[in-house]
Amino acid sequence: MKFVDEVQIDVKAGKGGNGIASFRREKYIEFGGPDGGDGGDGGSIYLKGTKNLNTLADFRTQKKFEAQNGDSGMSKNKTGRKGDDLNILVPLGTIVCNADNGVLISELVNDGEKLLVAKGGKHGFGNLRFKSSTNRAPRKATKGLDGEELSLKLELKLLADAGFLGKPNAGKSSLLRAMTRAKPKVANYPFTTINPSLGVVDIGFGESYVIADIPGLIEGAADGVGLGTQFLKHLSRTNVLLHVVDVQNVDGGDNTSKELFEINSELKKFDEDLSKKTQYIIFNKVDLLSNKALISLRKKIYEEYKKDKVFFTSTINNNGIEELKKFILKELDNLKTK
Repeated sequence: MKFVDEVQIDVKAGKGGNGIASFRREKYIEFGGPDGGDGGDGGSIYLKGTKNLNTLADFRTQKKFEAQNGDSGMSKNKTGRKGDDLNILVPLGTIVCNADNGVLISELVNDGEKLLVAKGGKHGFGNLRFKSSTNRAPRKATKGLDGEELSLKLELKLLADAGFLGKPNAGKSSLLRAMTRAKPKVANYPFTTINPSLGVVDIGFGESYVIADIPGLIEGAADGVGLGTQFLKHLSRTNVLLHVVDVQNVDGGDNTSKELFEINSELKKFDEDLSKKTQYIIFNKVDLLSNKALISLRKKIYEEYKKDKVFFTSTINNNGIEELKKFILKELDNLKTK
């Protein structure tokens, strides 16, 4: 399914049913009193968060939503049927704004959470309502009111505990595959990933967390260059950022620092708070180095960075994968207690 993270939809709640003017008609009762019933309320429209969706793609084919109208009242003081409410399912992390003025309405982050976005119209009153000591046979009845109607902008920010970032072809998607059951597209060329992916890391014993993978970033991403810029927002909800670096492109010296500096610069341009998140460095594809070259690289890296801030991994032989999975869980637990 195509990944879609921004849509505009139109919602219209149901109209309230009309009240009716009616009089009791029974054999041997010549002057029956008013018995017109009220109408039913119009159905309301709710957005409902669900963990079973991770894209707004369903809204590409349906952009208009209408709830059911209430039925009119009936004689014998019978109330019209209320219009059914309409629940529209959206993925967790959906931000809801008024499309006309940009005002934030709310956001849905919990499974099953509901947000009223258009209230159904109030029902009309039947003539029985207007009976009084001075007016025994009122002919007045009121119409139901229209339901609320508005345009909504839905914007999705993925909910993940940790997020991969780095340059194109660093092996982020392969790491996601190796650590989770997710199946993002993997190939040996830049910009293989053109949509964000989510994967659940299952540690066992009921412990797990979610990792997001976004398209690779290049210099100028925050200004709209490359594919990563439109997806940087999906890292804003993460607690930990994981820089994935292809070991073929580094020597532990200046070029390593340069790559990390470039990525952090793009994060800071896009959102300064994003650049302040807890970060770790993953040197990936170590299977492509000889043992001698790997030992040399580790020595240089440890001279530049703290040991507990860097990891060396390979998705070919699973080198370092389990260690990384458990460390991230521990770090996430530590952050929760701070």
